Amino acid sequence: MSHEIEMVNGQAQMAYAGETPWHGLGVKVPADLSPGQMLQKAGLDWSVEKQSIITSEGHAIPEKKALVRSSDNKVLDIVGKDWNPVQNHEAFEFFNDFVTSGDMEMHTAGALKGGQIVWGLAKVKESFKVFGNDEVESYLLFSNPHRFGQSIDVRFTPIRVVCNNTLTLSLSQQANQSVKLSHKKAFDASQVKDMLGIASSKLQQYKEMAEFLGSKRFNGETFEQYLNSLFPTFSKKEEELSKPAKRIMELVDTQPGANFAAGSWWSAFNAVTYFTDHERGRDADARLQSAWFGQSKGLKLKALETAIEYAEAA
Repeated sequence: MSHEIEMVNGQAQMAYAGETPWHGLGVKVPADLSPGQMLQKAGLDWSVEKQSIITSEGHAIPEKKALVRSSDNKVLDIVGKDWNPVQNHEAFEFFNDFVTSGDMEMHTAGALKGGQIVWGLAKVKESFKVFGNDEVESYLLFSNPHRFGQSIDVRFTPIRVVCNNTLTLSLSQQANQSVKLSHKKAFDASQVKDMLGIASSKLQQYKEMAEFLGSKRFNGETFEQYLNSLFPTFSKKEEELSKPAKRIMELVDTQPGANFAAGSWWSAFNAVTYFTDHERGRDADARLQSAWFGQSKGLKLKALETAIEYAEAA
């Protein structure tokens, strides 16, 4: 079986503090680790360097370099000569001031795609509750890709506690942009130090969205239309729903937290995120990669935007 999370000697290159994360992967570590200690426990204390690519005739390819990992000399990717690798320890320094000041604590860290994507997730010490006791916690997801064409990325990640549903939202004021730092410039963690304040603002915005969705109810027809927009069917029968849509029809009343704002667009949206995070895909690490960096990430954003549109029309 292929793995999205890198495996070394049968061990997932991932560490987590506190409760077992929703994907159930990694090695449990103490909750008070520094970013550097978390990096080490996750098996990410290696570096990368650019090395020349030599043809079989001994000629160097001038415009291209191999990005090589120090721990095992694995070639992670082929990059341009102007591409600047960001070392894992440099990336995790982003969290240092926040953790030291007590504003965050390290939650999980790991590697995906054979080491091409290294990420850290830190819990921000802010949360909110809606509809009695439906709690949403705030996290920052920082990814450092050792991959050509991809940038360092920082995203606000709210997680619904009752079911561990995740969502990654832009920290930029422009909805379709996250905070990205180019590999063609030297990494400077100070450029993203204002992210904590922006994350706090985003958490408040998300709370307002949750309250609005929870105040508007769906009916059978609008719920089916909503699901068809997200999971279209290829059946020639107009009334036929796709398999994912049928499953979500069941989950809306059975998912963890179904009692909070039951029958509302908040419940409908969370049925979709629960399905993508916990049931869609071949295994837990594939779901993790898709939920944060792949197809499910975009699907959940569309599910949120579409739910808001239906709620506004309700």
